[in-house]
Amino acid sequence: MLPQKRGVDAGEVQDLHNKAPRPAAPAPAQDHHKEDPAHMAARAPEIDEDLHSRQLAVYGRETMKRLFGSNVLVSGLQGLGAEIAKNLVLAGVKSVTLHDDGKVDLWDLSSNFFLSEKDIGLNRAQACVPKLQELNNAVIISTITGDLTKEQLSNFQAVVFTDISIEKAVEFDDYCHSHQPPIAFIKSEVRGLFGSVFCDFGPEFTVLDVDGEEPHTGIVASISNDNPALVSCVDDERLEFQDGDLVIFSEVHGMTELNDGKPRKIKSARPYSFTLEEDTTSYGTYIRGGIVTQVKPPKVLKFKTLKEAIKEPGEFLMSDFSKFDRPPLLHLAFQALDKFRTELLRFPIAGSAEDAQKLIDFAISINESLGESKLEEIDKKLLQHFASGSRAILNPMAAMFGGIVGQEVVKACSGKFHPLYQFFYFDSVESLPIEPLEASDLKPENSRYDAQISVFGTKLQKKLEQSKIFMVGSGALGCEFLKNLALMGISCSENGKLTVTDDDVIEKSNLSRQFLFRDWNIGQPKSTVAATAAMAINPKLHVEALQNRASPETENVFNDAFWESLDAVVNALDNVTARMYIDSRCVYFQKPLLESGTLGAKCNTQMVIPHLTENYGASRDPPEKQAPMCTVHSFPHNIDHCLTWARSEFEGLLEKTPTEVNAFLSNPSGYATAARTAGDAQARDQLERVIECLNRDKCDTFQDCITWARLKFEDYFANRVKQLTFTFPEDAMTSSGAPFWSAPKRFPRPLEFSSSDPSHLNFLLAASILRAETFGIPIPDWAKNPKKLAEAVDKVILPDFQPKQGVKIETDEKATSLSSASVDDAAVIEELIAKLEAISKTLPPGFHMNPIQFEKDDDTNFHMDLIAGFANMRARNYSIPEVDKLKAKFIAGRIIPAIATSTAMATGLVCLELYKVLAGGHKVEDYRNTFANLAIPLFSMAEPVPPKTIKHQDMAWTVWDRWTITGTRSGWTRRWWMWLGRWPRWRCPLIAAIWMSWWPVRMTMTLMWTFLLCPFTSVERVYMILCDIC
Repeated sequence: MLPQKRGVDAGEVQDLHNKAPRPAAPAPAQDHHKEDPAHMAARAPEIDEDLHSRQLAVYGRETMKRLFGSNVLVSGLQGLGAEIAKNLVLAGVKSVTLHDDGKVDLWDLSSNFFLSEKDIGLNRAQACVPKLQELNNAVIISTITGDLTKEQLSNFQAVVFTDISIEKAVEFDDYCHSHQPPIAFIKSEVRGLFGSVFCDFGPEFTVLDVDGEEPHTGIVASISNDNPALVSCVDDERLEFQDGDLVIFSEVHGMTELNDGKPRKIKSARPYSFTLEEDTTSYGTYIRGGIVTQVKPPKVLKFKTLKEAIKEPGEFLMSDFSKFDRPPLLHLAFQALDKFRTELLRFPIAGSAEDAQKLIDFAISINESLGESKLEEIDKKLLQHFASGSRAILNPMAAMFGGIVGQEVVKACSGKFHPLYQFFYFDSVESLPIEPLEASDLKPENSRYDAQISVFGTKLQKKLEQSKIFMVGSGALGCEFLKNLALMGISCSENGKLTVTDDDVIEKSNLSRQFLFRDWNIGQPKSTVAATAAMAINPKLHVEALQNRASPETENVFNDAFWESLDAVVNALDNVTARMYIDSRCVYFQKPLLESGTLGAKCNTQMVIPHLTENYGASRDPPEKQAPMCTVHSFPHNIDHCLTWARSEFEGLLEKTPTEVNAFLSNPSGYATAARTAGDAQARDQLERVIECLNRDKCDTFQDCITWARLKFEDYFANRVKQLTFTFPEDAMTSSGAPFWSAPKRFPRPLEFSSSDPSHLNFLLAASILRAETFGIPIPDWAKNPKKLAEAVDKVILPDFQPKQGVKIETDEKATSLSSASVDDAAVIEELIAKLEAISKTLPPGFHMNPIQFEKDDDTNFHMDLIAGFANMRARNYSIPEVDKLKAKFIAGRIIPAIATSTAMATGLVCLELYKVLAGGHKVEDYRNTFANLAIPLFSMAEPVPPKTIKHQDMAWTVWDRWTITGTRSGWTRRWWMWLGRWPRWRCPLIAAIWMSWWPVRMTMTLMWTFLLCPFTSVERVYMILCDIC
């Protein structure tokens, strides 16, 4: 649950029936709609950064403020409408008005997770409100339960229709298109395994940020005085510029004419250079420095009305290029279905050949009316599938399209990201069972799964209910998966079982997208809360929730019998290490793995099917490039370097050193022995830090903590910089005669502390409070009073500092440690141990320190205040642009950007594949891996890659292959080795994995091999017991 409603009391829900929505704000809704985005953003309430941190990392503050001022209508509250509304409420729009004049029926329970059997007969919109409101009390949720008039649309920035005739949609869209300002109109449908989206954001719509990516930058190395000018950049990182991009220059020395802030177009973009369409022959000569930054200009789109676009749709947004001819046919199919429903006032009956033919006839008639643009051929079989399942709204399809449409609404309300322009069609007919379905298989059974049965038949439904699934993780992906699986009927029989495990607990930041959690669940285990919520969606769900991390350490819990019992594994993880482990177990036990992940508006899915596809670990992304240690510690040139250093200093001062102190105090002799055994520079440095902490830097009062913080400020941001510039003056040269301070190095300047500078004082406040925590010193009330804190700081006496000759500062980018080894480390360590033991005798009995573990998601704990202060003071040293605390949190906290829309889409796509996995018998070309970016938008679907085949002589195998040997325990080993003797040049020195099932008389072994070509080393080995060989 999120903060209280804006403008009304929490829990207030208004039913507007046939009336226009009551304005949510004091100003009339019509007038509010006419406000420009900047005004709307200015009026928006403050953003709860703890709650929305992951979403802020995607959208930014301005977009979030525009969302907070937006009113949206969602018409049609079957499964698709429910998914869209859920995503919008989680995103935090100002208000969502639900329109539906229909009653809840049994079919709705297949896809609308807000509804239960007790809601049957109630108005759909009203029945959804209570559970929808729980997701975010800050969003005003209202309903319209009667007919909707076009005049009512003027109260909204965006309107979404999920079940409307084309005739009515054209009427509403014409009104929205011509309204001043235009109202964004979105029409979307899910019909069985087919879906569509249409967007019209008005005659002219301005996209403020096309892709949401940070502007690309480069560090200038040289600029020629030419026409056109050649700009070369340092080879620290490849440039991401493209021909035609606009860029601006800053910090250029010499050729200062380029620092005017004017955007300039580039061409001939290469990995480390480009040319400017500008004559620089008369400019000053380039000396050094310079940052070049991409400019992302707004883009204006001109949308057609629905009436125009139906006749001339233009280019369709593609998702699967193996179905290149599919969108035009589906464009016809949805028009034919609309005509069928208009004339017969119902949907085609599932499995009815007569109804399917009637829809095909409508499609042919519409096609003939298109003249020269008509299709040459119509796939009647595809239209039969379309007609048969058209009444059904399947949950995976609703989840997928709910994510897409929810994101389009965000774009319409904020101008963030490129809209879908204008039609998108999708189908997943490959999800159907491979065997033909008879009409009798599709008949309803008066159950909550009737909609799904009308598409897939009763046989597959029973398989779904009896399936045994292992889901790893119950965070954002996990919540969506549990909802989907419950609605699909997965593991919803006595013979089925869904096992979900997650060792994490719920935090406040989870609530903006992990929709099964509420604020009263904070601190509780994710898996148990999510499983309980899923059972509320479908009481028949047979689920077991565990709090174990799936890892080698828990193989006693997830043992061989457990893995052998599974039908499939669904990953809902957020780290590669865990994914690799689960992948290895799935390969070992030959189980299908359905993998997915998200990053902001991007998502991907990967199907791992035994013997058909490569496994997850077969291909990996290249490792993320790490900045050299010397760059981070002495030569930073961007804010990431400063924040990496800040996080390292935080952990060293407040966690690692206090932990080392406690380790020494708890076992002095053992600690000393370990230091002597190590005997290296690292052990020496560690001892020096512990001594410093307990001696010179020991704090007994809060004033001591202030003194410590003030001295640290002087050391970090003044003295160290003075030493660095003394060792390497601004005119220093390298051994090759080049300037030492050439790009990407930036020459630093020491800071002069001022108690009147709020940023200086905030750094000292955070450092003093956290230092006091480590020593268990109470924080006085006056500490947070800036005036009194400044008075206390001004009392600190600073020692004089003079740079020293001969100080070694690491400049080697390949260096992995800043500690310098010494020939007398062992002798120094002995002296340090003696000093440490002497200091320990002066400590009071029971003395210990309180190490502080970094926690990024608590804005009251001063952790991010200190890290942001560290980073920004260092950035100020090096003339690097500073960042606010939120941006510092994203980088230093390594926050993964996340939004509900891409998560919903990913899980919907995976569940479409799950139908195939549990049905069985599908070929590799039936499966789909997907990469999608909702920001652009881009959808790319393709067949999974088959497993790599290894060949030798007349044999071939993949990672999925193994030999199964059966026989009595006494005789199988000899026969096995004799059989291998047919290839006398082979031996099998490494058995990578062995699985044994012991039976009363016989044994089965499954073996995975790593082959090395080599003759047998001894005949005796042929007769050895396998355990002796291993």
